[in-house]
Amino acid sequence: MNILLVSTQDYIHHPIPSRHHYIFERLAARHTVHVPHFHVSRGPERETALQVHEATLFPLTSPFLHYTLNAPYHFAFFNRFFRDHDIDVVVAAHVLAGTAVITAAKRHNIPVLFDLKDWFPDSAAAYYSNSLMQSLVRNAVFQITRWNLDHSDRISTVSPVLVKKLAGHGFQAELITNGVDLSRFSPLEMDRAAVDERITPETFVIGFSGSVERWYDLTSLVDAMPDILEYYPETVLLIVGPGLFTAYYDELMEKVQEYGIEERVIFTGKKEYGELPVYINAMDLCMIPLKPKQWIDIALPNKFFEYSACGKRILSTEIPGIMEYAYPNVAYYRSTEELTGQIKRSIDEFQSGGRYSAVPEQISQNDWDQKAAEMETLLESMIS
Repeated sequence: MNILLVSTQDYIHHPIPSRHHYIFERLAARHTVHVPHFHVSRGPERETALQVHEATLFPLTSPFLHYTLNAPYHFAFFNRFFRDHDIDVVVAAHVLAGTAVITAAKRHNIPVLFDLKDWFPDSAAAYYSNSLMQSLVRNAVFQITRWNLDHSDRISTVSPVLVKKLAGHGFQAELITNGVDLSRFSPLEMDRAAVDERITPETFVIGFSGSVERWYDLTSLVDAMPDILEYYPETVLLIVGPGLFTAYYDELMEKVQEYGIEERVIFTGKKEYGELPVYINAMDLCMIPLKPKQWIDIALPNKFFEYSACGKRILSTEIPGIMEYAYPNVAYYRSTEELTGQIKRSIDEFQSGGRYSAVPEQISQNDWDQKAAEMETLLESMIS
C-alpha cells in the first residue's frame, strides 16, 4: 500500500512519540508511508522509515497560530501532493490539516480513515486556562472535528469509551487501542542509583512518565510530598518527561522550591523512548494523575500499558478506559485525601514486603506489533 499519514503533531521533532509513530514505523517495513512535516516543535530530529514531505510555510511554535496561518497552504499542498503521488489510502488524524487533506482526497477519489486519538475539542481547549478561550476553542474545534468525521470513509479510535462517545454523536468507529513495545518494556533487575544517586534500596519512588502538562495533575502530587515525606522520609518523586507548550513544568519546579524539597523531587526532562523502561523500573508506584473530567471519560494512555509491562503498581484517577481492563496492579483515587492515603498504603507494603512486580497476563494482547497489524487490516479493507 501507498499510505499518507497526516499525524496530530510534528512527526519528526515532537519530543513525545505518539501511537502513529509506534504503528506506522512498523507498517513502513511492509508499505510505503508518507507523512507531511508540520514544523512546530524544536527538538532534535527523530529517525524515521517514513517518507517526510515539508508542509510548513510559517514555522511558528504556537500550535494554534501554526496550523491556523498555514491552513491555506495545507489545502494547496495536499492537492499538489495527490497529483504527484499515487496514494491508495489516507490516515487523517489532525484537526485543521485533517480538513485540508480530506477535502483534497475526495477530489482525487482516495479513501480516508480518520484516526481519532483523543477528543480534540477538549484536548485543544486544555492548553488554555481562561474559561472564555476554552469555550471558544472547544466549540470551534468541535465543529471542525465533526466535519472531518462526517467526510471520512471510516473512523478508528483508541478506547472503548471513546467509541461510545462517538456513537452518541452518530458515528461508528473501529477500536484500535494504544499499546506497548513488549520487546522493550519488561521488569528489569537493576541498580536504581544508576537513575539518580538519591535513590537507594530504602527509597520509595513515586514515579510519573509522560508529558508534563496541565492535563496531568502533578501539582497535587507535589503538594502531597511534604506530608508523604513526614510519613516516610526516604520517599522520592521522580518526574520523567518534558514540558510541551506551556509553563507548567517551570511552575512545578517553583512549587518544589517553595516547599524546600528539591532533594526529594527529581525532574529528568525528556528521555528517549529506549530509556523509559529503565526509569519506569526504578519506580515503586507509577502515577496516572489525569485531571480533566472530559479527558478521563475517553482516555487510555500509553503509560498504562508501559507501566504494566514493567510489572509496576499503578495509582490512577478513575479512568473508565483503564478500569475496563481490570488489571490487578491498578488502584484508584478520587480526592487529595485518597491520593495521600493510597500512597501511604503502598509505602507500608514496600516496607513490609519489598517491591511489587507482577505483569498482567492480558498485556500480550496490547503489543504494538498487534496494533500495527490491526491498522493494516483496516486500511487494506478500505482499499479492497
